Amino acid sequence: MTITDAATRFWDSHYQAPRGEPRANLRLTEVAAGWAPGVALDLGCGPGGDTLWLARRGWRVTAADISGVAITRLQARADALGLPVTAERHDLGATFPAGRFDLVSAHYLHTSFELPRERVLRRAAEALSPGGRLLVVDHGSVAPWSWDQDARFPAPSEVADSLELGPEWTIERAEALTRQATGPGGQTAEVVDHLLLIGRVR
Repeated sequence: MTITDAATRFWDSHYQAPRGEPRANLRLTEVAAGWAPGVALDLGCGPGGDTLWLARRGWRVTAADISGVAITRLQARADALGLPVTAERHDLGATFPAGRFDLVSAHYLHTSFELPRERVLRRAAEALSPGGRLLVVDHGSVAPWSWDQDARFPAPSEVADSLELGPEWTIERAEALTRQATGPGGQTAEVVDHLLLIGRVR
């Protein structure tokens, strides 16, 4: 079994269980609420909370995930709601959605499987239209219920430096933010999000 096969099976199994209406990530709703809609790409979309939130606000959204289960369900939900969504299955280490985007959103693009994350995020920055933005939100701390208590997450400035972007891009925000999170058993804890916002100048 290849790494891609193993990752696909894992995430298909993860998303197989019935779920309610997916919710958008807090940082997206905070950052993008006032932006004029355009063309967006949701990387690692999962059940599609961010995709649907954007589409309801007038964005035309391409949603990408390695899980065919997640993609199929998201497309069906969007079609039923009449929302402008195109859901595509991608192993982002091998393929990337075509097109130019005014917003690329990558929330918690972490995985225990091999993923060339820097290359993926660099490709995301390159896919921006002039004036477009790349929003990267990462875990910045380990929740008490996390399976990997020894995980370390780079600071937003480290992520930005690793992309080695040229003068066509500018760092608009790079900061650590706290929020209250709820675990699978209903427990709560304060966690840190690392937020990186990159704009394309030209």
